[in-house]
Order: sequence, then C-alpha cells, then structure tokens
Amino acid sequence: MTQNNWLQDLTKSDNDKWIGGVCGGLGEHSPIPSWAWRLLFAILVICYGTGLLIYILLWIFVPTKSKTGN
Repeated sequence: MTQNNWLQDLTKSDNDKWIGGVCGGLGEHSPIPSWAWRLLFAILVICYGTGLLIYILLWIFVPTKSKTGN
C-alpha cells in the first residue's frame, strides 16, 4: 500500500489557530473541518472533561510545521 495516512502528516496549523493550532491542524489534514473539531473538543470538555486533557496532549505532541526557505 502506498497510500499515506493523514495522521502521519499531522502538524499544527499556522493559519487556522485560536489557542494552539491543534484543531486547525486536524482540519487541514483530515476530511473534517476545523470548526467541527473545535465543537467536538468543547463537547468533550463540557460532558466528560477529557477534551481538555486530549487537547493539551495533542498540543504537546503534535509537531509544528517546519519552515523551510527564507
């Protein structure tokens, strides 16, 4: 299989970010838009409290885009 998984290319967004760029990056690299990711994390924070923990972990472990060139 030569198809690349979108999770392998996941990076934080530089353009579409409110706090850390995690939801913007998920929106850029998945078929789900960034507003839906933000809504999902907000629902998880309100209902279960796990959304904040997941967001913080993604903020720490998802790499930023490497800036190449000048």
